[in-house]
Amino acid sequence: MRKLLRAAALGFALVAALTAPARGEVPDKVVGGVPAPQGAYPWLTRLSMGCGGSLVTPTIVLTAAHCVSQTGPDTRIEATFGVVDLESPKADIIDSAYIYRSPDYTSAGRGSDWALIKLARKAPYPVIKLQSTLVTSGPFRIMGWGAALEGGEQQRYLLHADVPYVDDATCGGLYTRYGYSFVAAGMLCAGVVGAGGVDTCQGDSGGPMVAKDSSGVLRQVGIVSWGIGCARPQFPGIYTEVSAYLPTITAAITALA
Repeated sequence: MRKLLRAAALGFALVAALTAPARGEVPDKVVGGVPAPQGAYPWLTRLSMGCGGSLVTPTIVLTAAHCVSQTGPDTRIEATFGVVDLESPKADIIDSAYIYRSPDYTSAGRGSDWALIKLARKAPYPVIKLQSTLVTSGPFRIMGWGAALEGGEQQRYLLHADVPYVDDATCGGLYTRYGYSFVAAGMLCAGVVGAGGVDTCQGDSGGPMVAKDSSGVLRQVGIVSWGIGCARPQFPGIYTEVSAYLPTITAAITALA
């Protein structure tokens, strides 16, 4: 859903800061992105419906609400772990057992764009810690197998890049000026305003946006949610602000355990 509302994939230019590893097989076709090295994000997963996600407990993946249709056990989703190349024979694929979509979700533009996927078995990988407090500075790291430019195809190889923080007043002003909604209390923006070139795009939805804490540990600060186009200079990417929903997310995780 990201990118046209921005559903999300990586069409971006690297703003190096968190340390910038590497991307794909055809870098001449990437809009400023680089390939991520094997093992850089062991908690990252690619979901079979074409979204990303992050492992937050050994059996639960956090993703975007707009990536799933409803709460319940009926929808089967495959989560791919352990590789940057989606065609690698070493890919570890785990089925879903249950889907939980935020009960407050109606559309990405109205916030509450988060969901949980309970896995059918434990994933033998580290988990990502969730940010518990508001973050008002960057840079942030984004990653995914989504399109490398607006309207492009989703990718076989994982890409990543760094993006600067955009404050709510600036971001909200840009979107509401064109008639789009913006929920400052639940959204976090990142991108290069006025220049573009750094962004998520179609296929990156649900994936994590992370930042280093004071100890240098990566924590998830956002979930790829929506936006207009990919890397357009007047429209930064919009991410679900993890800290804003953390109590509700934590409660749901506990209930699913």
